[in-house]
Amino acid sequence: MNAQTPMHSADAATAEEALIAQDALDDLMTSDKATEVAMQNTLLTPRFYTTDFDELDAIDVSPVRSEWDKLIAQMKSDPNKGHFKKNDNWDTVDWEGMEPKLKAEFIDFLISSCTAEFSGCVLYKEMKRRGSNEDITTLFQLMARDEARHAGFINDALREAGIRVNLGFLTQKKKYTYFRPKFIYYATYLSEKIGYARYITIYRHLEENPEMQFHPIFKWFREWCNDEFSHGEAFALLMKTDPKLTESFSNKLWIKFFLTAVYSTMWVRDHQRPLFHKALGVNINWYGQEVFRKTSEISKQVFPITLDINHPRWRPNLDRLETASRQIATAKARGGVMGMFSRIVGMTKAAVAFVSILTIPANKHDVPANPRMEPAY
Repeated sequence: MNAQTPMHSADAATAEEALIAQDALDDLMTSDKATEVAMQNTLLTPRFYTTDFDELDAIDVSPVRSEWDKLIAQMKSDPNKGHFKKNDNWDTVDWEGMEPKLKAEFIDFLISSCTAEFSGCVLYKEMKRRGSNEDITTLFQLMARDEARHAGFINDALREAGIRVNLGFLTQKKKYTYFRPKFIYYATYLSEKIGYARYITIYRHLEENPEMQFHPIFKWFREWCNDEFSHGEAFALLMKTDPKLTESFSNKLWIKFFLTAVYSTMWVRDHQRPLFHKALGVNINWYGQEVFRKTSEISKQVFPITLDINHPRWRPNLDRLETASRQIATAKARGGVMGMFSRIVGMTKAAVAFVSILTIPANKHDVPANPRMEPAY
């Protein structure tokens, strides 16, 4: 009798099944360095979050019932089942022949992406486990399934380079950051929508410039970004259940803060991978502004403000943030009294640049009654 073929995470119906499939592969190899990178907690690294699950469980989706049921039905139909695994379109990757600095930046990109996807899985899976509200637990179960598949697929790509992220270890050992539910909405909505904008921008660029596709994982970005888009739609609907979340003065200030923080973090993090973007044939400055433009246009579905990304203070202060970030990293590595002093100076420069961006007047607009959108890029 032939041994049963192990399930691949791409075919799993739940996050739990996807993680079991990954654990079976992870027993075959270890990579402490990759897991150590994923374990880092800095302003620029993906974090694991926890929240008030009872408050989430109390959400009443009645105000958005019609659109909610359509979205859940779409997610239950599972159009991407079986997609996130290697097939005949997966080209052989010459990891040994890859330029060392490009290889380091690309591996850092993959580890960061894997950690970000898995952080969503952990949060969503916990809500599904703790909740009793069928509307909410169903949504979070479906989103956890998708994120587990994404993280597993990235780990498959990393294994070819001889490393992997120990997802089970991260669940148990990585530090968790507490956010109130409304902050989870703002941050995760933006994370999902900016993820869509990033992936689809790279995918469309490589459609036009296929010779720049130095790794096959980019071929999977279209379906991937559509998962990100639908998750963002879910959080848009959650925010629509309570008008105060987007209409009160204090919450508008919080929205502006999260927009500024998410955009700034992306800008700084991307500029730390210049060879990665050069290999793709992408100008980092153009790419950042294009992602901001797409995300701002999309976020009009639920946020009453967008950032003025063409303001004279915008780009110069993003660049100052990036320069200050490099100074902080160099000073931390240097250590000692002088390193500490340089680090404080760098943090001060970063704070001044961030406040300068944060105080740029926002663009205001009316929000549509129905927030639902379809991917259009």
